[in-house]
Amino acid sequence: MSFHIQRMPAPIRLRELIRTIRTARTQAEEREMIQKECAAIRSSFREEDNTYRCRNVAKLLYMHMLGYPAHFGQLECLKLIASQKFTDKRIGYLGAMLLLDERQDVHLLMTNCIKNDLNHSTQYVQGLALCTLGCMGSSEMCRDLAGEVEKLLKTSNSYLRKKAALCAVHVIRKVPELMEMFLPATKNLLNEKNHGVLHTSVVLLTEMCERSPDMLAHFRKLVPQLVRILKNLIMSGYSPEHDVSGISDPFLQVRILRLLRILGRNDDDSSEAMNDILAQVATNTETSKNVGNAILYETVLTIMDIKSESGLRVLAINILGRFLLNNDKNIRYVALTSLLKTVQTDHNAVQRHRSTIVDCLKDLDVSIKRRAMELSFALVNGNNIRGMMKELLYFLDSCEPEFKADCASGIFLAAEKYAPSKRWHIDTIMRVLTTAGSYVRDDAVPNLIQLITNSVEMHAYTVQRLYKAILGDYSQQPLVQVAAWCIGEYGDLLVSGQCEEEEPIQVTEDEVLDILESVLISNMSTSVTRGYALTAIMKLSTRFTCTVNRIKKVVSIYGSSIDVELQQRAVEYNALFKKYDHMRSALLERMPVMEKVTTNGPTEIVQTNGETEPAPLETKPPPSGPQPTSQANDLLDLLGGNDITPVIPTAPTSKPASAGGELLDLLGDINLTGAPAAAPAPASVPQISQPPFLLDGLSSQPLFNDITTGIPSITAYSKNGLKIEFTFERSNTNPSVTVITIQASNSTELDMTDFVFQAAVPKTFQLQLLSPSSSIVPAFNTGTITQVIKVLNPQKQQLRMRIKLTYNHKGSAMQDLAEVNNFPPQSWQ
Repeated sequence: MSFHIQRMPAPIRLRELIRTIRTARTQAEEREMIQKECAAIRSSFREEDNTYRCRNVAKLLYMHMLGYPAHFGQLECLKLIASQKFTDKRIGYLGAMLLLDERQDVHLLMTNCIKNDLNHSTQYVQGLALCTLGCMGSSEMCRDLAGEVEKLLKTSNSYLRKKAALCAVHVIRKVPELMEMFLPATKNLLNEKNHGVLHTSVVLLTEMCERSPDMLAHFRKLVPQLVRILKNLIMSGYSPEHDVSGISDPFLQVRILRLLRILGRNDDDSSEAMNDILAQVATNTETSKNVGNAILYETVLTIMDIKSESGLRVLAINILGRFLLNNDKNIRYVALTSLLKTVQTDHNAVQRHRSTIVDCLKDLDVSIKRRAMELSFALVNGNNIRGMMKELLYFLDSCEPEFKADCASGIFLAAEKYAPSKRWHIDTIMRVLTTAGSYVRDDAVPNLIQLITNSVEMHAYTVQRLYKAILGDYSQQPLVQVAAWCIGEYGDLLVSGQCEEEEPIQVTEDEVLDILESVLISNMSTSVTRGYALTAIMKLSTRFTCTVNRIKKVVSIYGSSIDVELQQRAVEYNALFKKYDHMRSALLERMPVMEKVTTNGPTEIVQTNGETEPAPLETKPPPSGPQPTSQANDLLDLLGGNDITPVIPTAPTSKPASAGGELLDLLGDINLTGAPAAAPAPASVPQISQPPFLLDGLSSQPLFNDITTGIPSITAYSKNGLKIEFTFERSNTNPSVTVITIQASNSTELDMTDFVFQAAVPKTFQLQLLSPSSSIVPAFNTGTITQVIKVLNPQKQQLRMRIKLTYNHKGSAMQDLAEVNNFPPQSWQ
């Protein structure tokens, strides 16, 4: 009797599998085919079928690339690697690179096979082992096999040397302390004629220089040799082996330029040695093809990063200016980004390309528009303010909504800094409010009111302009608020027609009141705007003579308004008419000039876009009006004990507490329950008394009108491109109070959004956080967020603080804690 062993039929080839899968009409049909083939492959693996193992693993890798699970083939890859056949090894190593990584312990079983193959007699097998180690070798494997890699780096075989150099880069990344092992092997790498070896050698040298200051100093002596290689590449004739669009080996040129950038940074001698070759590359490179533009871009970055000559820097900026005229959007974007980085150091050179930059504001691509807008604001100075503002206001008028807030904010800052006259300043801000009023920051209204108040000679002109601006259009609420305030304050000038700057208009008292009453009843008016309008009507009772009875009637009607804020105002204004009529004219008299509080301390040098001038340090008084409760009201004792020091709110508010309005224990050692920001403070904390009568607080003085300075500033936090600096001031009237101004800057290439700063102090202190200037920290250090912290330290103890930072960056939410213990003694003693 004889038994026949039935063998499984030969599995289909990879090409047939691909063809079959491509015929699938639906995802379900494809999945069914894959599952059927996986079952057949599993059966073959269980049979220990050596004949078709290579074919099965190849098919499995294809399925893996389609996104299907293929982990059951990991051990089969190891078996193929151990095979003596080159075709088996090739698929085995490819499978190992795709299916294995250092998270799986299986990969350690390969170490011995890779070691044997690194010493193999065939260069192609050695090459496979080097590729695999350089792709997925763990730190343990790198330690075990670094010696073999170093030996192959010294071999005369250029095929192996280039692969060994790249493998060495991976080894250094995984185990930096092995760097010195490769130092002797790097001596002769740059003498190699083979471009592949040269390229990988430059990559290896770059990695070593970036990771070790000692290596950087050691390799600076190679600058002349690198310069010579780069010169040969530029001057060499046509070489079909290395030519790309008429340029000899652009990849090697780019790598050498990057290495020169690292070697020349902060080093005069190295920078001097490479100035000439950089000038040659900048002038001799063909710009008609993208390859040449890539080399020019790297050249510009290198020139800007090293200590290059001023003429060379101008040449680099002119290259970027030419990039702005290119039809390729990517090249224009790269040029704008690079100019934005260099505008502070080479302002005048960038100014020459101002018209081209402004033209980019009209580009259809939103990324280019944003970069052009940021760069345009960086170029504004006292000499070009009128022309630049004209272009930026035109841009504000026509740009997409996503740009309006940033553009309006930039115009406000530039106008405040460089305004040629007060009339121009007021006209510009009014134009912004008319065009994009609903997008401006919250502080735009009080800032413009302060500007108008301080411009005494412009009162009649301003109130007339604002009156005409809101006739029949209440859509831009900030504009309506400013107009209501000005009409209430200077309504008598409007009616009397005293405007000298432009032709006065004829307006009666009733017409003025008609406008304000229509603001009160308009559906577009917010509660805040109605408050402005009602207060304006009340003020006019002392400025108008014929309409006082009408004003009394309007005020009494709103005494029963469903809006609690309006009702409270109206009731108190009614009381002014009846019980306190003798005080009415004094209480409602014209506002005095609002002077900014300045210090008698040292001045700082302010960068004014090409015009450097000393400016006194300024301390702004707390903003008037209701402030939203900031997230920083979540205050907690983070440095010891369970007694919580609450934050004193900036001002009473009718708004609910923000999402962050609960007490958090950042150290995680005590559990705290959330409490709304408006909750009454404990008896030990002084309450901020709300005036029983709305107008009682009108004549109150700023809290810190006598501040002493001269205390050194500190860097409280510096990580991931975010830098927080503290500057200090002390009050003369209350020496126990320290005023800390934080400045947050961002050196990365993307804005940090939704930025929130929170602080906590020990229980013996009390802390008050004022509202921040913004929630966005601009990229490239082009702006800062400022926020004021007031700390009460009655016992004069050493100041300690725990800070919590939250923000969004590059699409992910970031959060970090830090402790600040290096406060200067002058800030608390």
